[in-house]
Amino acid sequence: MSTRYVSGPQLARLLGEVPHERPFYAALAHAVRGLVLDGRLALRTRLPAERDLAAALGVSRTTVTAAYDRLRDEGFIESKQGAGSWTALPPTNMAAPSTRTVPSVSVPFGAGKFGMAHAPDGPGFIDLGCATPGAPEIFDAAVAAAVAELGRYSAGPGYEPAGLVELREVLAAMYAARGVPTRPDQIVVTTGAQHAFTVLTQVMIDPGDAVLVERPTYPHALGALRRRGARLVPVGVNEGWDMELIAGSMRQGAVRLAYTIPDFQNPTGRLMDGGDRAALVDAARRADAFVIADETFAELGHDLAAPRMAPLSSYDTGGRVITIGSASKLLWGGLRIGWIRTTAPLARRLVLSREAMDMASPVLDQLIVRELLLRLDEVRAERAATLLRNRDALAAALRDHLPDWEFQLPEGGMSLWVRLGAPVATLLAEVAGRYGVRVVPGPVFGVDGVLEDCVRLPYVLPPETLREAVERLATAYGEVDAAPVARSLPAYV
Repeated sequence: MSTRYVSGPQLARLLGEVPHERPFYAALAHAVRGLVLDGRLALRTRLPAERDLAAALGVSRTTVTAAYDRLRDEGFIESKQGAGSWTALPPTNMAAPSTRTVPSVSVPFGAGKFGMAHAPDGPGFIDLGCATPGAPEIFDAAVAAAVAELGRYSAGPGYEPAGLVELREVLAAMYAARGVPTRPDQIVVTTGAQHAFTVLTQVMIDPGDAVLVERPTYPHALGALRRRGARLVPVGVNEGWDMELIAGSMRQGAVRLAYTIPDFQNPTGRLMDGGDRAALVDAARRADAFVIADETFAELGHDLAAPRMAPLSSYDTGGRVITIGSASKLLWGGLRIGWIRTTAPLARRLVLSREAMDMASPVLDQLIVRELLLRLDEVRAERAATLLRNRDALAAALRDHLPDWEFQLPEGGMSLWVRLGAPVATLLAEVAGRYGVRVVPGPVFGVDGVLEDCVRLPYVLPPETLREAVERLATAYGEVDAAPVARSLPAYV
């Protein structure tokens, strides 16, 4: 059993207003089960004693005992004499409904710059698993300018482990413009954000070290941490960041490193406010932990007139916050260029470490990224207009065809995080594939198999393609909802 625990007042705050249904113990059990299933209450977390939760909720101990008994019968908590009770997941056997013949489909894919539908199963297949747009309008001009510059570098060896100084200067100036003074020697250019994160895990953690991760979060970051042998400490962010619980998890888990996506979080689209940013850095300081802030989506706000949030690193005075950036979402996924902003001494360690992996990033890609970043305002404006149009089209289609699905419109990023109302996301993904749509179910973005009531739906494809995708999803969901296995699963909020 884990050493993590939640107090009576903390659990009462997470539960919020429990509906006063009769019997109340059933409503309480339902609410606790929902916290477990959507990841806000981590698995193997020790629950408060019955009398402590009863006092925090203002109910009788008998009511809490009955709720715990129901959760124990359902498999959502386990208990041991003398050790208390802790959260768990019941064993599941979620077989998909029987295969049906998939109707012939034909989807018009636009030739525009955002019409980048991947088609592994034919031209009519719609891929909602990829949250990456096509290149911006100025891409060809940037490539031409970069090629013109390439001759200046061809006489040399062709690699610079820290990255081209010209690109690092542009990146440093971008951070300075956002209120974080930065020198080029604090920047390490990498072969994409995933490579940046992998290099950091190799340098900063040892097997067995505890790493705090958001749930849901970027799946490939979880993969890199697992390969490194890290001990994952998940904290739920479906409803936003709970800094009291995060700080407690850091202390209880002896966390060495925390990984966060504060700007238009992937996949929820949430934006961490200034107070939470300051609190997170303070919690890391108190726990003697470092924080990796993934800013891959930071430049993708939909309202360019809205005030921008200060970077997480602007709240840091001790070098604890390390920032990752990437060209893939803002510029183009085919540009495998990322970067790390940190202290100069750690940057030097990272450069030495990355040489054993790939020596350096491609020169031409770096030059193209530099040219595009020099015209960043144009790129941001184009992205904002197109993504806002696509977001609203996807939201309207969901409201028309799947009105019971719940989501919040994000202020930036590229995806809707949608709640289905029942834990059938994996089933839905399998059936949707037979109807020509790829979606990624919630458990892929988490730890321990929770988030089964969620799917991520990117809106990087054109409106007409998104509408067709939603129509097919509605058909697939109808099949899942009618299946006996789906009807036997509990609905929750």
